[in-house]
Formats: sequence, structure tokens, C-alpha cells
Amino acid sequence: MVRLNEIRLNEIAVATPAATDAGLVYVGRIATPWTDRLACPRQGRADGPLCRITVFEPWVAALDGLAAYARIEVLYWLDASRRDLVHQCPASDGVARGTFSLRSPVRPNPIGTSIAHLVSIEGPVVTVRGLDCLDGTPLLDLKPDRRLFTPVAPPQPGDFE
Repeated sequence: MVRLNEIRLNEIAVATPAATDAGLVYVGRIATPWTDRLACPRQGRADGPLCRITVFEPWVAALDGLAAYARIEVLYWLDASRRDLVHQCPASDGVARGTFSLRSPVRPNPIGTSIAHLVSIEGPVVTVRGLDCLDGTPLLDLKPDRRLFTPVAPPQPGDFE
């Protein structure tokens, strides 16, 4: 069962340091059918509902060329997630796992990522399937799926190591 903010058996929470080292900019907002964390899917599905990503100005021009890809990586800020657990018990069985070994939204920097199927781009609105975040989630970035992307720039020595 998904939980809200309780601590399960053997989970460990820590005091989080003040955020001072990154200046993230939200480049858009994501509209999904989910308004409740308990109803939100754990993983996006390729046949999931249509979701709309609205990109803010001045970033709309950055969408140029994205329509060439069938799948895109969507990075978003899970603003409703807690950030203080270093050990989690996802199965509620008392078996703790390190946060970095899980895809849980509970993490020091709650960055979500999904490989979404691109349906359309109309102006600032990108329509996709395959997200797993709440309605109103802030958008951090969009990228072509790395499995479909070939670098445009000429090769450099490190590419062959």
C-alpha cells in the first residue's frame, strides 16, 4: 500500500541540510489525471492516459526538433514528496533498502523521470502517455529518449573510450 508520510518499521529519516547549491528553474507544468498520491501510479505505462505538458516562455522555442522522437524523457520535480529517508521499506515488510537502490519518489532531490510516448506537440503543449506524477507537477526538462538519440555534434576522443 502506498503511504503518505508515515515511517515504516526499519526506515531511517535524517535531518536534511538547507538547499543552497542548485538553482533549478521550472520550465513548465504537467497536467495528469491524478490529484492524490495514493491513486497515482508507481510507474508510467505506454498505454496510460494522455497527459499534457505545458512549456513556459521563453522555453517554448526549445521544443523545436523534439517531434522527431517517438519517446522522450520527462524530468520533473516531485514537490509533494518527502526528502528525508535514507532507508525505506517499500513492501512494508521491515526489510529496509537504501533510497538510492529504489525508484521511490522519496529522495534527497525528488527528481522524477519517465520515458513517455510522444503523441503531439502543439505550440507550448506536449501531449504524452506514460507519466506517473500528480497534476500540476513542475517540469524540469525534456530530452529525447537516450536509446533513440544519436549525438548531432562531431565525435570527440572520449566517445570511443
